[in-house]
Amino acid sequence: MGYYNHPLRFARVYKSKYPKFLLLFITFMIAYLLFYSRDYGLFRDFIAGLGYSGTFVAGMLFTYGFTAAPATAIFLILAEHQNIYLASLIGGIGALIGDLFIFSFIRHSFADEIKKLSKEKVVLYINHRTPNIFKKYLLPVAAGFIIASPLPDEIGVSLLAVSKNISMKIFSVISFLLNSAGIFVILMIGSAL
Repeated sequence: MGYYNHPLRFARVYKSKYPKFLLLFITFMIAYLLFYSRDYGLFRDFIAGLGYSGTFVAGMLFTYGFTAAPATAIFLILAEHQNIYLASLIGGIGALIGDLFIFSFIRHSFADEIKKLSKEKVVLYINHRTPNIFKKYLLPVAAGFIIASPLPDEIGVSLLAVSKNISMKIFSVISFLLNSAGIFVILMIGSAL
């Protein structure tokens, strides 16, 4: 019998080699249980009882990789009980606050390493070979898609934070609009279910 054929050994190896992926998978399972399981009626009632303050908190959670899936499930639950237009704006404000934290952290805490990294041969080579149209338009569009979706905002925000062309004010507008739009789509889906 091979090393990976035994389920307990496989679980221990997976846990020790990929603990972050395991934690991410667990958050997806929690989100699934929150939304689809009928056994969590009290929890669903509690979420609905939070009202728009719960929407704000879910918006903040929506921006982080490990909490995006449960936040999405919370939005799906709240969609049945709230005005989805107002909820998407309030959730967008919460997401903006979460994104501003990520943006500031990356821009200020990583500034010295970003500067060093930009002088590395491989980065200079990629930068030289990448067409300007890609750097100017496609990269921000990809970052915007990531921010609007339930994917971890850390990736999209990082792409914008390292750009010298994006000010905090422009980033704030982009983050609010994209997150609000993404949350609105989730709320629409939740209200249709």
